[in-house]
Amino acid sequence: MSTHKQGLTEDQSEQLLDTLKQRFEQNEQRHEKMGWDNVLLKLKEHPEKLAILHQMEETGGEPDVIGYEPETGMFLFCDCATESPTGRRSLCYDRAALEGRKKNKPENSAVDSANEMGIDLLTEDQYRVLQTLGEFDLKTSSWLETPEEIRERGGAIFGDCRYGQVFVYHNGADSYYAARGFRGIVKV
Repeated sequence: MSTHKQGLTEDQSEQLLDTLKQRFEQNEQRHEKMGWDNVLLKLKEHPEKLAILHQMEETGGEPDVIGYEPETGMFLFCDCATESPTGRRSLCYDRAALEGRKKNKPENSAVDSANEMGIDLLTEDQYRVLQTLGEFDLKTSSWLETPEEIRERGGAIFGDCRYGQVFVYHNGADSYYAARGFRGIVKV
């Protein structure tokens, strides 16, 4: 069973909160004018979200706050690892793509893995916002939430950054590469 469904021990929670606080303070450019105390209050109100962030951390995502939604009062935590999270690579796009492969199937799909963790794949717009906050995916790429009209034709989209430019491109949804994973986002 997933950690986010089981919850965390007190020690795991404290360790994660320390890690998140340190990352938050070291990367103020990602969340100007958002105080850690406000984030901490939300996390303590929603311990199930802390368990999700723990899974993001455990799979190499290095989650951090990248935004705030005033209309919902929620903070947006996103995977901010420099490269696509190491524990979430070599995955095809979704379940249909995985089942459609005849041989050499990957272990899982990006969409299924994200659902199991309790996070959403980044949309193209969210990915482009993330890229304004630092340099990400300079050597890797990340699957992105794919519009239905592309997916119906067998494709899926991914993003990366090369030559100082953010690129969003396509691939067959059943493809998978050691350097392609996915980034997630969760609202707290």
